[in-house]
Amino acid sequence: METYLVGGAVRDKLLGISVHDRDWVVVGTTPEVMIQNGYLAVGKDFPVFLHPETHEEYALARTERKTGPGYHGFQFNTDETVTLEDDLLRRDLTINAIAEDNNGNLIDPYNGQQDINDRVLRHVSPAFAEDPVRVLRIAKFMARFAHLGFTIAEPTNQLIRSMVSEGEVDNLVAERVWQEFNAALTTKTPTAFFTTLAQTNALGRIMPELEALLETTPALDALDRACSKSEDAGTRYAALCAGVTSDQANTLEKFNQRLRVPGAVSDLALLAAKHAQQSHEAMTMSAEQIHTLLKALDAKRRPDRFESFLQAVEAHAQAKAAAEIAYPQADHLKQCASAMAGTDAALIAKSQPNKTTISTAIRAAEVSAIEAMLSS
Repeated sequence: METYLVGGAVRDKLLGISVHDRDWVVVGTTPEVMIQNGYLAVGKDFPVFLHPETHEEYALARTERKTGPGYHGFQFNTDETVTLEDDLLRRDLTINAIAEDNNGNLIDPYNGQQDINDRVLRHVSPAFAEDPVRVLRIAKFMARFAHLGFTIAEPTNQLIRSMVSEGEVDNLVAERVWQEFNAALTTKTPTAFFTTLAQTNALGRIMPELEALLETTPALDALDRACSKSEDAGTRYAALCAGVTSDQANTLEKFNQRLRVPGAVSDLALLAAKHAQQSHEAMTMSAEQIHTLLKALDAKRRPDRFESFLQAVEAHAQAKAAAEIAYPQADHLKQCASAMAGTDAALIAKSQPNKTTISTAIRAAEVSAIEAMLSS
């Protein structure tokens, strides 16, 4: 029984990046022996175990054989004869197919170190084409490593284009698309996720709704600018969506539903899509108009989401101007929201003769507070 550190942990060490998660491969043993040694079995599709003390994942070395479409259509072999090299061969990219033994020696049968040095993402074997998730993963790796100068090897680009033309990416399920999409949004260069998919013809097959958006608005520039304002994936996604037209808003909503985008993220993106232009015009809006906008944004009850909205639409405004322009609208709307929040709704409600007049009275008080702020 031999154990090896594999995958991202080895890659990131070689890149000088902090290692957060470590995965291990075990060669020459069986599930029964792992359990006897105190490991906890957790794998559903193939044997994966948690270390009894560190709780890190240890997977038995395995090979894969394609048996059907999509990324669930695989048959796995994890018997004791599977070698480390066999296991590394099934991995997606050469930079992820390097192992380290307990003495710190590197096992690199597919020249991953050279590709790290050359800053190249290259598939390990033609089996790359059997798993459509790898198209999303390579786009995500570009988003993560583009700032380090990584590019995709041309044979790998050609292989991905073949996967697209042959319909392999049509087997992707919504949850997995959103999982990789969301992960890409938190990287240093999330725009590279979309440009990579576009350059390999995959964007139109996987996310046709966003392909149309990216063609008609400065969405990628807005996303890029949002990265300097927030690390939150939802805020960055909202910046990407802030420029949609009223016709596209309905398409965006359907897209969020199709990908099963979490409600909070979807809601923020739709608010940015529907109300970005109003936010841009805030300096010339009346108290009534600002109140209507703030109510639509639920700024009084959802201050954190309101702040994220302002960051997203500011990024969109700067993208439209193609410059780091000031955005006084943000502070202006915050001051209006603060004035509105200063009204005592409970006290106003008590002063009303009956329940039918309460909402009207509260609205009037909030508008008056905003008017007072505007005239001060």
